[in-house]
Amino acid sequence: MADNLVAQSGGRDRGVVIKDDWPGYNLDLFSYPEHYSKDLECVYIPHGVIMDRTERLARNIMEDLGDHAIVVLCVLKGGYQFCADLVEKIKALSRNSDHTLPMRVNFIRLKSYLNDQSTEDLHIVGVEDLSFLSGKNVLIVEAIVGTGKTMKTLLKHVEAFRPMMIKVAGLLVKRVLNGAGCLPDYVGFEIPSRFVVGYALDYNEYFRDLNHICVLSERGKLKYKV
Repeated sequence: MADNLVAQSGGRDRGVVIKDDWPGYNLDLFSYPEHYSKDLECVYIPHGVIMDRTERLARNIMEDLGDHAIVVLCVLKGGYQFCADLVEKIKALSRNSDHTLPMRVNFIRLKSYLNDQSTEDLHIVGVEDLSFLSGKNVLIVEAIVGTGKTMKTLLKHVEAFRPMMIKVAGLLVKRVLNGAGCLPDYVGFEIPSRFVVGYALDYNEYFRDLNHICVLSERGKLKYKV
């Protein structure tokens, strides 16, 4: 994988950039639920690599926001695993550092995908009153950012409640045509425009139980299409 990664520095961090020609790892090298054996093309980002990068993001967040109380706003459903692991990494760093980062964790659920396509309709499900964010430092935690339209809409919604500051942590950012240019402040990986599942990312509610981030096969898309 190292030959297909590009480390970025300077300006806004694009994260670990995975090149377009990265084929992923052979599925036979990893453990995964047998019921998905014919539905995946490859393991794209192994769980251990995700954990290492999440720790780096936690360190960056601590360096930037240490000693400032924050509200972590986790974007469900796909962001729950990344958010949980990121919060745990921050807590571990706080226990072993001169700096602390007091956190409250809240949740907001968004829905914008139909099968493997992002739609124009963004639905905010559940509690829409985010008045508790007023005057607070907010860290939005999202699993994946594609065109950026969903993130722009969410930011506009959150800004209406007048937080003091908003930062965004995104595990994955896709390189897509006609992107809205709304990049997270903290990026795990920049990936090609491939449909990935696992690590709580789903396809019609399937594949959240994968530890690794994997590329969904055409067979898998047809099998679980609605």
